[in-house]
Amino acid sequence: MLTRKQHELLSFISDRLAETGVSPSFEEMKEALDLKSKSGVHRLVSALEERNFIRRLPNRARALEVMRLPEGMKAAPSAPAAPARTPVPVLSAANDVLEIPLHGRIAAGMPIEAIEGQNMLSVPAALLGPGEHYALEVSGDSMVEAGILDGDYALVRRQEDAREGDIVVALVHEAEATLKYWRHEAGMVRLDPANRAYDPQRYTPDEVRVQGRLAGLLRRY
Repeated sequence: MLTRKQHELLSFISDRLAETGVSPSFEEMKEALDLKSKSGVHRLVSALEERNFIRRLPNRARALEVMRLPEGMKAAPSAPAAPARTPVPVLSAANDVLEIPLHGRIAAGMPIEAIEGQNMLSVPAALLGPGEHYALEVSGDSMVEAGILDGDYALVRRQEDAREGDIVVALVHEAEATLKYWRHEAGMVRLDPANRAYDPQRYTPDEVRVQGRLAGLLRRY
C-alpha cells in the first residue's frame, strides 16, 4: 500500500508524463503536493523508487520513468497504451541537466596528460548535441583568442575524426592530450593554438589522433 502522499505524487508524475512527455521538476512536485520543502519530495521519490513504481533515468537530473501503477490507479487517457511495467517514454526538457564524465585537465598550451577520472559534471542539455560527451578542465591560455580560458570546462563530443579547422582533443604519442585547431600541412598534422604567443605543433599522422571535437564550453564564476 502506498501512503496518500506517495499515491498523489505517483499520480501527478504519471499524468504529467502522459500530458507532456516530460517529468515534472521537484519544485513542481512540491507545489502540486503542497509540501513545505523539496526534501519531502526527495523522500517520496526515493520511496516510490525503492518499491519499483518509478525509476530515475541515468545521467539526467530531472527525468523519471513510471514503471507501474498500483491497483485501482488508471493511467491518464492520453498516455500511450502499454503492457504492465513498460516504461513511459520521457523526453528531455529544454532545461534538463545531464551528467557527463569529467576526465581531468587538458592543456590549452603545451600538451599534458589527460587523466581519466570518475567525477561527473552537470551540464545543461541545451549545450550538448547528439552523441556521447565528456568534459575536460582547460589548463593554460593558448586558446584564449577562441574564447577558451584557463579553468573553463571543455565539453567534448567523443569521435575519432575531424574536419579541417575543428577544435579537437588531440592525443599525442598516445600519452598526452591537448586542445587545438586541427589542420594539415605538407603531409603533417598541424595543431594550431589561438594565441599569437604560441607556435603551431606539427606531428606525423601516426603520432597524433583525434579523441573528440569541442561541442561547447562551461564557465563557472
